[in-house]
Amino acid sequence: MPVRKGRRRITALVGTAVLLVAGSTSAVGEPTGGHFGDWSTWGAKNGTRHNAAEYRINPRTAGKLTLKWAFAYPKTGFPTKSQPAVVDGGVYFGSPDGKFHALDARTGATKWTFELGSVHPGGVSTDGPTVADGKVFFGDSGGFLYALEQDTGKVVWAKNTETHRAGMHTSSPVYYDGHIYVGASSGENINPDKNYPCCTFRGHVDSIDADTGDVTWRYYTTPEPTAVGTWPSGATKYEPSGAGVWSSPVVDEHTGTLYVGTGQLYSGTTGDFDSLLALNARTGAVRWKQQVTKADTWRLLCGFPDNDGYCPGQKDGTALDYDIGATPTLFQVKGRTMVGVGQKSGVYHVFDARTGAVSWRRQLSTPMPGGGLSGIQWGSSYDGQRLYMATNFGNPGTVFALDPAKGDVLWQTPNPADGCTTGGASKYPAQCVRAHTPAVTTSPGLVYEGSGDGKMRVYDSKTGAVLWTFDTVQDFAGVNGLTGTGNSLAGNGGAVVSNGMLYVHSGYNWPSYPSPNGTVLLAFGL
Repeated sequence: MPVRKGRRRITALVGTAVLLVAGSTSAVGEPTGGHFGDWSTWGAKNGTRHNAAEYRINPRTAGKLTLKWAFAYPKTGFPTKSQPAVVDGGVYFGSPDGKFHALDARTGATKWTFELGSVHPGGVSTDGPTVADGKVFFGDSGGFLYALEQDTGKVVWAKNTETHRAGMHTSSPVYYDGHIYVGASSGENINPDKNYPCCTFRGHVDSIDADTGDVTWRYYTTPEPTAVGTWPSGATKYEPSGAGVWSSPVVDEHTGTLYVGTGQLYSGTTGDFDSLLALNARTGAVRWKQQVTKADTWRLLCGFPDNDGYCPGQKDGTALDYDIGATPTLFQVKGRTMVGVGQKSGVYHVFDARTGAVSWRRQLSTPMPGGGLSGIQWGSSYDGQRLYMATNFGNPGTVFALDPAKGDVLWQTPNPADGCTTGGASKYPAQCVRAHTPAVTTSPGLVYEGSGDGKMRVYDSKTGAVLWTFDTVQDFAGVNGLTGTGNSLAGNGGAVVSNGMLYVHSGYNWPSYPSPNGTVLLAFGL
């Protein structure tokens, strides 16, 4: 069970031995904060995005959070996407200018910096790192994976795992039993050129030897694309393609099962699109899979007015873009392990983790075909009592708490009505949206979620009441000597809570508010 308030305080005073025991004896879906309250991987334990060891920031103190330091980036035009990891007093993350940083978690002082361009010119970290076994693992915008020494930033290995020219890693790696597990996605489907021979990318999830970077197995989400004729422009048409893996996998260490979601097709009609996969983590063999949309083939040209012949699904209503782009969450209901995952259609799905049988589903927002922007984007959280998730363009986006057993809505809090009329975003009413792109994060008694209105908010986990709001759409003097400006709160991840500190990236690309400066990582404490 989650550690009670009194025991949390005792744990902090007694020291490391108690924390190690508490972290090692938790059951599946019983979240822990990790070693010494660290946040070492994207989804924390079991994809719960919960830090049970956090006691300093609580419902009584959350309103006293203040900015401790900011780390600013140069202006690049590239969105901020790398959710930090916090381990052993350091915070590790990538920046939009093609660098990867290790800073002192308390002060923001630089420990070391790594240039991705020394290995892959033009590479930018587009996922959140995992820190394990003395190494920092992360991927980039061109399909490279990196393992750096945690203490020095020196390259242990760096491998190009995705040879497709549009391939990339938005999926954050997860470490298990000497291997790194990571998915591959691409931007091939957003090519607006009608003369482009769409499409040849196919999604996959890989098992990588953590010591060498060698691929131990690969699971493709579609068959090999083949030429099946031409598009109206005369360009060669390839099918099937797509079904990228956008989010971080989760591994149940008790059963050795890997769970991961997939996206929509780019062309054709066959493959493991819009699916939750349960794979044997050792071999990659399928244990079960659940496809949650019957048909979904979408590319950017589907949104163009003159797309006749380029978007077959437009006529029959199957050009949806209803990815499972969120990371799964493992939890328990009466001793039974369940796996929940959000979809861009706005549905939260829960399955029996062993068999894949449907337990329940809950529609939380009105579906928005042709982009899936109204639904659940990156991930949910579980604190041992409730499930939490947020809708993006949900008119407005809303934070929800659900009963894990049946999916009943326990509370819901819409993005506050003054989100676009107060703070820095109020200067840009045409751009501002009350939407929740980031994944939800929790610690005991609290829920953390950022918004497209540029506000970072902390909610009471029992009631949904907003306890703290900070406007990030303003200028910040970075500890690295640059001035940065906050923007919409970053997707591809969410808030990280560790050892009395809250870390958030501000500077996503939807919406984006005008500024001559680059974006920022912000660190808050008490």
